[in-house]
Order: sequence, then structure tokens, then C-alpha cells
Amino acid sequence: MRDYENVPLKDNIHAYFRREVHPHVPEAWINLDNTKIGYEISFNKYFYRHQPLRSLEEVSRDILKLEEESEGLIREILEM
Repeated sequence: MRDYENVPLKDNIHAYFRREVHPHVPEAWINLDNTKIGYEISFNKYFYRHQPLRSLEEVSRDILKLEEESEGLIREILEM
């Protein structure tokens, strides 16, 4: 069984393990050879800008326009 935890950078790894992991999985252990220290940046949290959805009428109009264009292309291919 392999699993990993993202430990907050300010927490001590062993204290975090005893507090958050060991009560739920008593047989768990820490492989210190694979322990990595780093920081994860959530790009969605900091850089995502919500854009409201388009109206149903606008989407329907675009779909119908694309269907007309594709029908013309199919007709050209079949007439060749």
C-alpha cells in the first residue's frame, strides 16, 4: 500500500503524522528516503477568473451556424 500526504510546510512531519495519520491507520509508516520538501501552488485558486456562461440562445445559434457550414462542406465533397 502506497499513499502520500501533503504536510503543511510549517508543520513538523513526525508531529503531523502522529496527529493526522496514525489514529486512522495505525500500521502506517514514513519512508524518509522518499520524503520531499516543496510547495504546491494552486493556479486555479490564484489565477482563475470566472467567466459567466453564454446564453442558451447564443449557443443554439452557433450550433445551427456550424451545422449549415458543415452541410455545405459535405455537399461540396459529394459533388466532386
